[in-house]
Amino acid sequence: MSKKTVADWQALAEKELKTSPDALVWNTPEGIPVKPLYTAEDLEGVAHLESLPGFKPFVRGPRATMYAGRPWTIRQYAGFSTAEESNAFYRKALAAGQQGVSVAFDLATHRGYDSDHPRVVGDVGKAGVAIDSVEDMKILFSGIPLQDISVSMTMNGAVIPILANFIVTGEEQGVSRDQLSGTIQNDILKEFMVRNTYIYPPEPSMRIIADIIAYTAKEMPRFNSISISGYHMQEAGATLVQELAFTLADGREYVRAALARGLNVDEFAGRLSFFFAIGMNFFMEAAKLRAARLLWSKIMEEFEPKKPGSLMLRTHCQTSGVSLQEQDPYNNVIRTAYEALSAVLGGTQSLHTNALDEAIALPTEFSARIARNTQLILQHETGVTKVVDPLAGSYYVESLTKELADKAWALIEEVEALGGMTKAVADGLPKRLIEEAATRRQARVDRGEEIIVGVNKYRLENEEPIDILDIDNTAVRNAQIRRLEQIRRQRDPARVEAALAALKTVAETGEGNLLEKAVEAARARASVGEISDAMRSVFGDHSAVPEVVTDIYGAAYAGDPEYQTLTTRLSAYAEATGLRPKMLVAKLGQDGHDRGAKVIASAFGDIGFQVVAGPLFQTPEEAADLAVSQKVQVVGMSSLAAGHKTLAPQLIAALKERGAEDVIVVVGGVIPRQDYQFLLDAGVAAVFGPGTNVLDAARAILDLMEGRRRNV
Repeated sequence: MSKKTVADWQALAEKELKTSPDALVWNTPEGIPVKPLYTAEDLEGVAHLESLPGFKPFVRGPRATMYAGRPWTIRQYAGFSTAEESNAFYRKALAAGQQGVSVAFDLATHRGYDSDHPRVVGDVGKAGVAIDSVEDMKILFSGIPLQDISVSMTMNGAVIPILANFIVTGEEQGVSRDQLSGTIQNDILKEFMVRNTYIYPPEPSMRIIADIIAYTAKEMPRFNSISISGYHMQEAGATLVQELAFTLADGREYVRAALARGLNVDEFAGRLSFFFAIGMNFFMEAAKLRAARLLWSKIMEEFEPKKPGSLMLRTHCQTSGVSLQEQDPYNNVIRTAYEALSAVLGGTQSLHTNALDEAIALPTEFSARIARNTQLILQHETGVTKVVDPLAGSYYVESLTKELADKAWALIEEVEALGGMTKAVADGLPKRLIEEAATRRQARVDRGEEIIVGVNKYRLENEEPIDILDIDNTAVRNAQIRRLEQIRRQRDPARVEAALAALKTVAETGEGNLLEKAVEAARARASVGEISDAMRSVFGDHSAVPEVVTDIYGAAYAGDPEYQTLTTRLSAYAEATGLRPKMLVAKLGQDGHDRGAKVIASAFGDIGFQVVAGPLFQTPEEAADLAVSQKVQVVGMSSLAAGHKTLAPQLIAALKERGAEDVIVVVGGVIPRQDYQFLLDAGVAAVFGPGTNVLDAARAILDLMEGRRRNV
């Protein structure tokens, strides 16, 4: 049989298509051209092809036998309301096959505030579990043997008091520090880029990280001191190349910080872990994990470790939250299953699968069970655990692995040229590139260039809302306040004061370890807020200046008739009133996820609105003051963390108190349809849920402004 060549295929493909097969090339957001056919020719120059699992550079996996020897850990991220309810949820999940606990804290805890602080009225217990002290932490892990169960905690800003409380909880459960296993996220550079649950400025925040790495290396050999996270970058809109490059560059910076503390690289490198998002580009996500291991091995060789394990990247993965949709939500089960398979084929060490309702609210027990069973079915029914690295040798996947690695390395080198990741973050490079990518993607979705089933194509009409979990924020906060008051009555005030003073001294002098002193304060029953404030008094608070990218959304719509019609209407409104329409985009409460707010601010600015981008973490009263001082006609409140039923009515009341009741208030973000009428009854003029087309939102707001003007 004669051997067919690529030229033969091209001729046959052209005959079928009646055009060149080059027309089938797909250019990804990463700038990678994906061809319709890959062959052995595409693997020329790919150096890692002869490598094996368990050996440098670990492209094929960090362990020789991978899932054939031991499947990945099923670790579902959860936490809501009170410690009691979260504990019950964890225990049921462990009994049903979950293999580790992954804790989601509420936003008040993330930002180092106790539940009785006036800035967190709408945040307590809403997007995670409220933890104010060791007593809450003890309830959270009651009946869960910490010597046997691995615990992952997503915590960055208040990482010192939370880890201290966990250590003391172990002690009082009879489990010593050296027996505790799990991971603390402790990745603050990422917070300054995308997620924004920081507390202190970058320099003292990096010191906190180094202290935790030093303490755990000495005292907690089974515990991962940091989980270097790209997940939130992708959620904020980063391309896969950006997620890969910035995550690994963060890791390099943390290694340098630990070495600067005098640690030997082999003392801590084996306990570094990573955390990646897994989105809907199936093969590229699997290739991304392979490229991550390749590049991390290359980075760690710079530090000349003696142990092979110090070159090894181990990662947790979570299926994408941003890929989940409010519309036709049962489609999310399918999305999550594909993403989970991609993570597994890429070689993750543990995995969280999102629940179908997480684009709307916290997961119910029903949806969480489906998410968990998705992994159990993968492990037990599909056969994917039988072979180590089943995608190895694929022309397409191996080519993608190299392409991603090359592009990510070029971006890592750009960061190095700026002086490293801390300097790049201070300069705003990663944040700007991610926000530009997020805005471009929103334009692609709005234009229908990127199809999302049930959202911008194949949409279900007259859809019935699904049952969701609703948290009574007021009841949770009141219960937390009662427990705090009880703890303050029962503890020894002199002991608490002495422990907090010792912590403050370490912060001031730089001598000693912050975590070590925080453990002493937690034993004395100092609260999360008190421990955080002791360090706040020395380090201060970080305050970011909001910036908005321009000419991204508008450029994507160049020449579009609908876009031109809208901009013409805006111009006519400005001419008739003598003012360009002006809108404040406000983020209230402690929710730092600002992807949606930034995309709206950027797109509306391109369309023709004057946009005031409000700072993060405002109270309703502060937002009302800004709206009045800036003389805006519209306040757009962005909500992603379920605080809208508390914060939106407070904002409207604050505007009325300031004589600004004519200001139009709209709310957008992750808002269940069941809450729309509540918000409208409270005085909100319009609600824009997940998946709203930006042009549709702009038209609706302009309609409201024109209607208000006609009625004056």
